[in-house]
Amino acid sequence: MKNLKTNILFKVAVIVVIILLLLIPASMVRDLIWERENIQNDAIGEVSEKWGASQTITGPFITIPYDKYVKQYSEKDSVEKIVKLKKYLHFLPETLLIKSNISPEKRYRGIYEIVVYESQIMLSGIFSPFDLSKFDINPSNIHFDMATLNIGIPDLKGIEKQIELQWNNDRFAFNPGTTTKDIVVSGINSPVLISLNDSLTYNFSLEIDLKGSQNLFFVPMGKTTDVIATSNWANPSFGGTFLPDEHHIDQSGFDAKWNILHLNRNFPQSWSDTDYGVVGSSFGVNLLLPVDHYQKSLRVVKYAILFLAFTFLVFFFVEVLNKVFIHPIQYTLVGIAIVVFYSLLLALSEQIKFNMAYIISAIATLALITAYVLAILKSKKVAFLIFGVLAILYGFIFTILQLQDYSLLIGSIGVFVILALVMYFSRRIDWYSIKLGNETERIK
Repeated sequence: MKNLKTNILFKVAVIVVIILLLLIPASMVRDLIWERENIQNDAIGEVSEKWGASQTITGPFITIPYDKYVKQYSEKDSVEKIVKLKKYLHFLPETLLIKSNISPEKRYRGIYEIVVYESQIMLSGIFSPFDLSKFDINPSNIHFDMATLNIGIPDLKGIEKQIELQWNNDRFAFNPGTTTKDIVVSGINSPVLISLNDSLTYNFSLEIDLKGSQNLFFVPMGKTTDVIATSNWANPSFGGTFLPDEHHIDQSGFDAKWNILHLNRNFPQSWSDTDYGVVGSSFGVNLLLPVDHYQKSLRVVKYAILFLAFTFLVFFFVEVLNKVFIHPIQYTLVGIAIVVFYSLLLALSEQIKFNMAYIISAIATLALITAYVLAILKSKKVAFLIFGVLAILYGFIFTILQLQDYSLLIGSIGVFVILALVMYFSRRIDWYSIKLGNETERIK
């Protein structure tokens, strides 16, 4: 038994087993991070459901119903009949200008912060004369008197007041719902007056006061679409299919401008029936808070095996070079302290900024391990050596977290340097003849 305790290969095997066992609670911490992130997403969803969800403005577009006659075979009568179907023509504006002013505010659900907004959106533009020559439809089958102007809005409870359409010299009130689900499934519609005069153009304008959360997007429905967005939010993230052509961001807010041509999107100016999936061309601004502490915590947990292996490696070299015996239970306790670091980091990062949470968690863990090592080894030199080595390791991981674009490069170089140091300091050790300290020398 004594020989087994002092056998270096047996000790290495024990250390490896301890590391593998400690990876189990480390993976449990990773699951805890995912759980907390899901709780945050649920909180965001709950507030968004009551206030107003993410909004995407699709439109305006004109929808005109028409009658289509097709032949259908009737099994009941065993004859072929002519059946009338109701179909729709869709026309997009020649020019579209969208001006939006977004006023975000923070709401809280427990410890979670959610961004919601109120916005004033002004839409204006021109519809060119409706060219029916491309459609093989008899004009007498087209119901121009039932033409409507439609705007897609995903969450209608975000609308704060009645919306009126200025259509040339006429004014119309909007109704809920869209004429057809060909383009959007949720929105509003207004009747419009359409003339068969080939030279008549239609000017339109309207204003929407709309509430939403997280982001506000637009679909480039005009042959030429110009979008101007302004806000007092200082941390926007522009997303979707198109980035702004111009933008300015400072502490007082941001402004951004987009100019989209019909050549930049994958759907035409007019069509019948077919759904082109226009929402896939949406773009706009994301107002989510820059909450990335869950992602950073996950990245730190991924280095758990490096923390454990390197810490135990230092302990092992202390045993080998100082001829002492550190009990596997003592290895395990130090390993548990390292795992608790991740849980502490997660808990603190939900309350304060991640960098500060990391520093506090690292200092607390270093102090605990150093005090424990000092107590069991009775050597200040060794205790502060371990403190210094672990401080460098925690600092190294902290640096990797800050340099996202170069994290792989810095991490690879760091691991290479660590390996080189281990090889250097172990170059003269005779691993075949070395024995750990005997029973009277081991640390109790």
